[in-house]
Amino acid sequence: MAETGAGTSTSTEPGTSTGAGAAGEAAREAAVEAALGRLDLDAKARLLGGRDMWSLHPLPEIGLASLVMSDGPVGVRGVRWTADDPSVALPSPTALAAAWDPALARRAGRLLAQEARRKGVHVLLAPTVNLHRSPLGGRHFEAYSEDPLLTGAIGTGYVLGVQDGGVGTTVKHFVANDAETDRFTVDNRVAPRPLRELYLAPFEAIVKNARPWGIMTAYNQVNGVTMTEHHELVNEVLRGEWGFDGINVSDWMAARSTAGALRGGLDVAMPGPATVYGEALAAAVRAGEVAESAVDTAVRRVLRLAARVGALEGAPPTVTAPPAPIDGAALARELAHRGFVLLRNAVRKPAGSPVQAGNPVLPLAPGTTVALSGAAARDARVLGGGSAQVFPAHVVPPLDGLAAALPQGALTYAVGADPTDEPAPADKGFALRARCRDAAGNLLGEGSLPSGQVQWIGGDLPDGVTHEALASVEVVGTFTPRETGAHAFGTRGLGAFVLTVAGETVFDGVQAMGPETDPFEAFFGSPVVRAEVPLTAGEPVEVSLLHTLDEQFAAPLPAVAFSLVHLGPRRDPDELIAEAVEAARAADTAVVVVATTERVESEGFDRTDLVLPGRQDDLVRAVAAANPNTVVVVNAGSPVEMPWREDVAAILLTWFPGQEGGAALADVLTGAEEPGGRLPTTWPAALADAPVTDVVPADGELDYSEGPFIGHRAWDRSGRTPAYAFGHGLGYTTWSYDSLVTGPETATVRITNTGDRPGRETVQVYLAPAPSSGAPERPARVLAGFASVGAGPGETVETSIALSRRAFEIWDEEKGDWTFVPGAYEVRAAHSLDDVRLTAVLEID
Repeated sequence: MAETGAGTSTSTEPGTSTGAGAAGEAAREAAVEAALGRLDLDAKARLLGGRDMWSLHPLPEIGLASLVMSDGPVGVRGVRWTADDPSVALPSPTALAAAWDPALARRAGRLLAQEARRKGVHVLLAPTVNLHRSPLGGRHFEAYSEDPLLTGAIGTGYVLGVQDGGVGTTVKHFVANDAETDRFTVDNRVAPRPLRELYLAPFEAIVKNARPWGIMTAYNQVNGVTMTEHHELVNEVLRGEWGFDGINVSDWMAARSTAGALRGGLDVAMPGPATVYGEALAAAVRAGEVAESAVDTAVRRVLRLAARVGALEGAPPTVTAPPAPIDGAALARELAHRGFVLLRNAVRKPAGSPVQAGNPVLPLAPGTTVALSGAAARDARVLGGGSAQVFPAHVVPPLDGLAAALPQGALTYAVGADPTDEPAPADKGFALRARCRDAAGNLLGEGSLPSGQVQWIGGDLPDGVTHEALASVEVVGTFTPRETGAHAFGTRGLGAFVLTVAGETVFDGVQAMGPETDPFEAFFGSPVVRAEVPLTAGEPVEVSLLHTLDEQFAAPLPAVAFSLVHLGPRRDPDELIAEAVEAARAADTAVVVVATTERVESEGFDRTDLVLPGRQDDLVRAVAAANPNTVVVVNAGSPVEMPWREDVAAILLTWFPGQEGGAALADVLTGAEEPGGRLPTTWPAALADAPVTDVVPADGELDYSEGPFIGHRAWDRSGRTPAYAFGHGLGYTTWSYDSLVTGPETATVRITNTGDRPGRETVQVYLAPAPSSGAPERPARVLAGFASVGAGPGETVETSIALSRRAFEIWDEEKGDWTFVPGAYEVRAAHSLDDVRLTAVLEID
């Protein structure tokens, strides 16, 4: 039996460490105080502002190395936007939450710590524990769930794992950064009760259960105060009530005021070298605007972090012997299939083939022939867009994964439909480099490119290149087409471009600012087709895109960002669908892969609808009409509408599954592994049904008017029925729930695997309070605990699940404190929110 759950810790211990325990803490604190006492005001102020994009200033006089940070929700990119030093790419955070297993999240964290240490990174800018308040949130793939308890439990596992490896975390974005629209300026108006019961709750759980070494404050305001200056939430709640003793770092470019930030509890203003701290902070102290003691307090926290990660001489690091090495590819594959959610699995119907009908469509029976379709099956999107992007050494798309797993001749492939008709950064078939020159045309340096996208921020430049000297960047290389026809080439970015293909200049002009509102999105611009060039499959051609830098289009920080974009030959969409239909008609099973794109789900903007882009819905309908045994694989980081869901045999959610996603998909479809995921967020049938959808501010304010009712709480309150409830997911075996014994702190559930193969069940415990007159309205039911339990065929297992005390409490806005609510509660042991297996009544005095 294997069991993990909220409030439990069953993973193995990290390597031994002389820095652990009370003695290690005392030694570190002594070293911190000694180092602090040797610093003058200017050195202290300099330490609190970034040295560059990703690091802090070293202070050799006290033996302090430069602390290095890196984005890290799904992989550790390091300090350069390059594929020269590849990163393991894990599945998206939504996929990790879908596994409902904090111990698995801890293993993922340990792998990321291993990657960080390899790349010389001390601190990961992760995890993201904002909530899925509305399905329109554009960055939800980087967050865990709509539920605060599940989010806090998975985030706790992640933080424990990373810090097991001696690497720091910055839990983000504190707080109420739950949408992207106007994220730099929006004032989110949140009443005290929902703020405490929902949005602060994951941060509180992680601070108390994992003791993170860092928190990142968000861009937005909360109730009129920008988060980088929010004394109440940072100093009084985070530090005072919860006892957080780590650093508070700003989101990049979020800090606005020197004195205001310091008074509000902000320790580090990133990035550098220009920040509101540094020289400005030293001057503010000398002018009497802030006390030097407040500077000392912030510096003490930074030195404490340095001591913990081994960057301060004389201080024993918290971890001196990290956990045993982890196989990154193997764990990425395991995380993927553990997070896949099987929404539907109907009984196979006769399709004119010898494969036996009557059993569920999945797993595929031996000897099954498969017709695979969807451009997303060939060119897999394995990551969400934005700052979390990394560059893995390899990616296994669904086509390659299934081709390797099925017998020769059992698989056919047709494009069917492409999720986008918009050019994307040059990728498949391109071999590119970037050449950097000064104003006189002298070559300063060059570097490899993982794609046609150039994204150099701060010091992220090829060796020998500086922003001061750089005048132009030329992307050069070759393109070997996969298809014969008219290939579209274009630009994305702001400023002057000269585009050359096969020796001919096809564009020489300027791309101006578009309608984008987010500063980063505006800086990157929209892709624009500049020319179509007829090319022949297999015959390479030279390509070049020269970009001349212009101060008129300068970014808000030192950066170079533009792209050579490409789009392959466009065929008639109806012809492509017809080809997929013919292949599906001739196969035992049809598998259609559909997906969102980076223009649908990404950092920097929210969604306007939940519709799959392109003709993908048409493809699914047509294939399902031709083959009753159609399986749809949905590759999206958050909900999409599936109007065909009752017309297909099976639906499998793969989220953004990381570098091994195609291999994991083959494992699940063939039955080598079972899909282990359960929905971490409610899946609506249509956007119009969702009870909370507002993400657009009015007059600069976004009112969280729904109060404590988001996610499944809001669905219950509205009386509407979603397509698939929170916690839903099917496996390849069956379970009986045999007994439930509960008290006010623990629910003990006994279950039996009644199928013929090993499996894993996520036992969910919900608490439903009896109605009470005069009390504040409460959710009809809340998640109070859960456990992931494994068992073999016929095996009975018992799991004890700690019940969250907060499930019995509400935040009393008049008292400004938590209030325990006595009375009758129904405890429900469930397979999902709407599939309750056992109940018991609990009376609380």
